Amino acid sequence: MATDAPRWLVAPDSFKGTFTAAEVAAALAEGLRSGGAVADICPVADGGEGTLDVLLDALGGTRQHATAHDPLGRPVEAAYGLLADSRTAVVETAAASGLHRVAEHERDAEAASSAGTGELIVAAARAGAQRILVAVGGSATTDGGVGAIAAIREAGGIDGVALEVLCDTREPFERAAEVFGPQKGADAAAVARLGDRLLRFAAAFPRDPRGVPMGGCAGGLSGGLWACFDAQLRSGADAVLDAVGFDARAAAAGRVVTGEGRLDAQSAAGKLVSVVARRARAAGAVPYAVVGQAALTPAEAQARIGLADVLAASTLAQLTSAGAHLALQHS
Repeated sequence: MATDAPRWLVAPDSFKGTFTAAEVAAALAEGLRSGGAVADICPVADGGEGTLDVLLDALGGTRQHATAHDPLGRPVEAAYGLLADSRTAVVETAAASGLHRVAEHERDAEAASSAGTGELIVAAARAGAQRILVAVGGSATTDGGVGAIAAIREAGGIDGVALEVLCDTREPFERAAEVFGPQKGADAAAVARLGDRLLRFAAAFPRDPRGVPMGGCAGGLSGGLWACFDAQLRSGADAVLDAVGFDARAAAAGRVVTGEGRLDAQSAAGKLVSVVARRARAAGAVPYAVVGQAALTPAEAQARIGLADVLAASTLAQLTSAGAHLALQHS
């Protein structure tokens, strides 16, 4: 490959339920290279499913396992990570409390508990972590974090351990039921009951999470951890991009291709694609996206997110073809 070949930073999220971020990145990179480009592979995440894999790959560490409980109280073996610095752990809410743990016919947003996430936080603390990153996407729960809080307290607490919640939405605590309840199996009546329950929880916490940006992640888990354990709430996408050295790599490449399963109006409201686009532009790089489904036209994506182009691809072969197209048309 010539040293003056065009360079691309390949930084996609997972296509949820279809391909991991690493699989998407590898397919795009294959296409870019076939078109004569140099590809720097950099899978990323926004605090949802896949965050553990991305951080372990970028920062090193080991995958650990612990017994916890799924959203309906059944015992499961779930993974968490201990990073190479020996003091930081990564807990994915989806590992124990994820929607994938519950069959579609079993979904019950009112019964689902985040206790398993609390049990993994305790396991990480007992393993020596002094700082725990809690990635909160993909949960089946809308319990305001009450299940996780109870599990931590019943285990004797995690005194001295700092919690940082990697958030995948900016919705506040009080909107968690309305915005996310339906995808977890709640009908209109259940959403109303869940909303009322969250308000009661908020009033009973040591401090009130209502109105706090990012407090509504994972059905209010982020707000509950903030209220009861002084957790720091952070943009998951920004935290992951910091960890992988995104800004310097984007500046060195000059072109960035990102992606996710679906590009829509929510993508423009702080989802990973929009964060990648913002930071790419700030680094002097041109951002592009390849997505499983595009509900925004290229013109809308340009106006609302700042993407130079958007391609749709739903198979690995199509992702490879999209990478080749980008190399040939935009290098």
